[in-house]
Order: sequence, then C-alpha cells, then structure tokens
Amino acid sequence: MTAVTRESLEAFVFDLLRAMGLPDEEAQIFGDALVFSELRFHPGHGQGVKKLRRYGSRFAEGLVDPAAPWEIVKESPALALVDAHNGIGTVAATRAMRLAIEKAKVCGIGQVVVRDSTHFGSSAVHACLGPEAGCIGIALTNAGPEMAPWGGREGVVGTNPWGIAVPTGLGFPAVLDIALTTAGKGMMTWHAKEGRAIPLDWALTPEGEETDDPNAAMAGALLGIGQYKGYGLAFMTDVLTGVLGGGGYGLKPYADQARWDVSHTLIAIDVEWFMPLDDFRRRMDDFARMCKSSALRPGFTEILIPGEQEARRVARKSEAGVPLENIVLDDLLALGAELGVGREIEVVGPWEDATL
Repeated sequence: MTAVTRESLEAFVFDLLRAMGLPDEEAQIFGDALVFSELRFHPGHGQGVKKLRRYGSRFAEGLVDPAAPWEIVKESPALALVDAHNGIGTVAATRAMRLAIEKAKVCGIGQVVVRDSTHFGSSAVHACLGPEAGCIGIALTNAGPEMAPWGGREGVVGTNPWGIAVPTGLGFPAVLDIALTTAGKGMMTWHAKEGRAIPLDWALTPEGEETDDPNAAMAGALLGIGQYKGYGLAFMTDVLTGVLGGGGYGLKPYADQARWDVSHTLIAIDVEWFMPLDDFRRRMDDFARMCKSSALRPGFTEILIPGEQEARRVARKSEAGVPLENIVLDDLLALGAELGVGREIEVVGPWEDATL
C-alpha cells in the first residue's frame, strides 16, 4: 500500500468527477463522501475511491444520471418525500439529510424518504451531518438482495446499513455505522486475497451450508447479525425506506441495472428541542466515561465508544497520509490520464503502519 496526502487526493477526485460530467456541486458532495469513507474505513469494507472507475462506467453508459433532478414530491414542516430520478445516491442522501436538519430546526425532528436512488455509500457520511448542526443524525438505506431471510438460503433483503451519529464533547461524534449482515462481500474478497478463512456466521454456500471459505461465500447469501435479529432489522429497514417511500424493496433494488431503485430514509433530531446542546454533550461524555471505565475482559486493553476507532483512523490518515492499495492508486492515475485530468496525487511513501 502507498500513502498519499489527503489534500491532493481530494483535489484529484474532484477533478476526476468533473471530467466524468458531474456539475461542481455534485462533484464536491460525491468526492468529499468518497474520501471521507477512504479515511474512515478499512479498505476491505469496499467503500471509498476504488469505486470511481465503476461509477465512471455507469455514468458513461447512462445507467446513473450524474446531474439528475432532485424532486421534492410531497412535503410538510417535518416530513418530505423525494424522488432522486436515478441520480447519484450519495448526492441524493446528502441533500435529503440537509433538508431533514432544516426541518428538525423548525419541528424538533425532520424525516426525508428518498426513492428511485442508487447506492448511497457509507451511512456515516450522511449521519455525521447531524452532529455538525447540533442534531442526532440517522441514515438508513436498503440495498440489493444479498442477505438470506432467517431459515432461507437465497438473498432476499439487503445489507441495509444503518448510520447513527450523536454530538459529544469528546472531539468526535459517537457514530454507529453498520451493515445488518455480519460482514459484507468486500471483507470476504479481502480475506480471499489474503488466503484467510472467514467465520462461519458470515455467509452460506449456494446450497445453504455454513462455510469458512470466502470464495464459496461470495457465491452464496450473507447472514444477518444476531441470526434472526439481523434479518428482522433488515426487513424493517426495507419497510422504512422502499415500502414506505414507494420505491424498491426486497428483490427489486439492483434487479434492473439501468435503474437500481434504491431507497433511503434520513432523520435529524434537534438536540436543542430537548435541552441545551452543551448539557447534552456533557451527558454524552459522562455516559462515555461510564463505558470506558468499566472492568475489562481478559485480552482487552481498552473500551471504545462507537465511532472512536474510526475517529482515530481519520486523524492518523490525515496526518500520515491516506493508504491506498497500489492497484487502486494505479487505476486512479490511469483513469485520470484517460479523462485528461492534469492534476497529480502527491505520494507520501509506502504505508508503514501495520494497522488500517
């Protein structure tokens, strides 16, 4: 892996997206989100700048409209229904969360449901907009049918990620960003590349058997977190997004490659409706101290609150450089050359840190 500077990567990605035909605002929102994910997550999660060539191909083939209209179909002081018209899901969801925050500042809570969208990236991207505005941010989406319903062996519901971000006084928000499957296929690809077995609760073979072979798992269905509980949460996430919004659900998202029909729900809760924001932050900090100061299990050296590990990762990568797999960096540079992007990505050097 090679470390590159955050600033040069952000500028390069923006120029690359503009060369793909995105207007300035869309390129800024989408590019910021991709780099946010690159900083925050393990590369095996499959988020971040490695997706740029795939997106460029979809734009070029007319499968995603990079300048799609963002239509408010119906609206009240606290609620809105939005049609994304097969645009970039990340852009649609970011705009929806901004609208939910505006509504929360009026009503105490705002909820926006988006239909006819596409992949919206990391849930944390959208949820974290909430704490920036003194709100709790909640981001839900459905996805393509990769998870088997409990007792089944075929994918019917998606990984259907959740993101919940909460203001604190700790220097970073508390953030839960999870798929409702035990793991995604990106991590299975990572394990296969490293020749490592996977836990038996990650996925099934096409015949419905548990497996520790990541290659066999890639051909089968994923398993939900907490067995039947993860399936139940994923089912209800489809209800709160696609079923409620009049969009796709279950087997429908991603069924048509020309129209993915993904749906999202973005919710903002204004903390100030309940109490002064500083009081809330103090209460959150006290809660965090309760957790972090509790007795440790054998083999553990520290208790983290949700989002703390990722906040440390962002700080480390921002200072030492953003690690990119060499194959990803080479592909970005090749894509830039193909599209006539004159900007370079500034290399810091080999990634020396054993942690990601």
